[in-house]
This record gives sequence, structure tokens and C-alpha cells, in this order.
Amino acid sequence: MSGVRISAILVVTGASGSGKTTTVRELEARALPGIRCYYFDAAGVPAPEVLEREFASPESWQAVTTRAWLERLAADPDGADVYVLDGQTRPSFVRSAVERIGAALVRVVLLDCAAHARHARLAGPRGQPELSNARMDCWATYLRGQAAALELPVIDTTDLEVDDAVDALILHIEHLRAERAAAEQQARNA
Repeated sequence: MSGVRISAILVVTGASGSGKTTTVRELEARALPGIRCYYFDAAGVPAPEVLEREFASPESWQAVTTRAWLERLAADPDGADVYVLDGQTRPSFVRSAVERIGAALVRVVLLDCAAHARHARLAGPRGQPELSNARMDCWATYLRGQAAALELPVIDTTDLEVDDAVDALILHIEHLRAERAAAEQQARNA
């Protein structure tokens, strides 16, 4: 089996203001060979009434969209070594989708920060002060809990410059790239 290809996908999740999109955009700007970046919300988030009518809840939409993205990237659309998906999604939804798609290495890393940093980013550079609220604080706490329960790596961006956050993310990408190469070699030898 000489042509074995296994897709490797790194899902970068976090609450609004955690720095995930900024970090992934900066990673993309570096144009590293073999790395392709995608954005969960690229197609847009449906209006609340559409979410309710077509998906019954925002959580159902998130689960369906997570699965669709992972299926798309598992199909290896660009021949990349590692696909990076910036997505504000539950790690448990990622795990559930992976069980359905198989044949891909999928890892999750959480970008997180202290509440005061998230609030400052949302009210300042992001220009989305309406997202700086108790609900987002609860979401960040929930994601932190899922990361702990699932033993996922966390990059704390509270005091990191963007370049440092990208460097930290690259370490996870390179680990996944090596894991992918080893899995392909094992499949060829089988």
C-alpha cells in the first residue's frame, strides 16, 4: 500500500475573545508548507429563528456543522499535511463526529484566557462588547471543563503576544504532522 493518505485535522476551539481566530489567521499568514486553515463560521451562522426552525437549537447546528467540517477535511481537499479548523465548538462534538468519520487523525486544542483579557479584547479590538457577558464567561468555563475532562491541551493566551500564541499552536501542528506520518507508515507496513 504505497499511496496511503490519512488526513490530520487540528480543531482550535475557544470562547469569543480567546484569540483563536486571530491566532489561526496569523498562522495562515505565515504560509507554512503543508498547513491549510479553515474557519468554522466561514459560511455564516444562521439567524436565531433559522437555528430554531431547522436545527431545534444552536447546539444541534453546532454538532451538525462540526461533523460536516470534519467530513470535508477528512476527504483531504487540499492534500495538506495538517488542516487547522478554527471553530467555536464543543470538543465533545468533535469526538462524536470523529467516531462517525473514522480514517482521520483529529485533535483538539483549546485557546483560553482570563475573563478580564477576554472582556478587554471583545470591548476593544474586536469591537463586540455585546459578547462580553456572563453567557460567554459560562461558555469559556464549560470549554475549560471539557478540556480538562478530555485531557486536551490548552494554550493560555492571557499574556501571550499573537506571535507567541502562533508558535505554541505550531508545536501542536508539528506533533500532529509527525503522528500522521507515523500512522501512514504503519498503514503501509501493514
